Amino acid sequence: MECLKCENCKTGSAAYFCPMKNDFVLNVEATSQVIEKSRTGWKKGQPNYEVHRRRSRKEVEV
Repeated sequence: MECLKCENCKTGSAAYFCPMKNDFVLNVEATSQVIEKSRTGWKKGQPNYEVHRRRSRKEVEV
């Protein structure tokens, strides 16, 4: 079967619908990158962690 020239395959997306195959196609070349989320905030072991924790707990109790 010939290509119907729908141009879906040239969009660069990770998945697209191909009318020629009548199916969804996963584009392996256009893989998405995994970006790790950086944790911001208070963690155990940081200076002033206990002071911050006690302050925040005191605000919640009030």
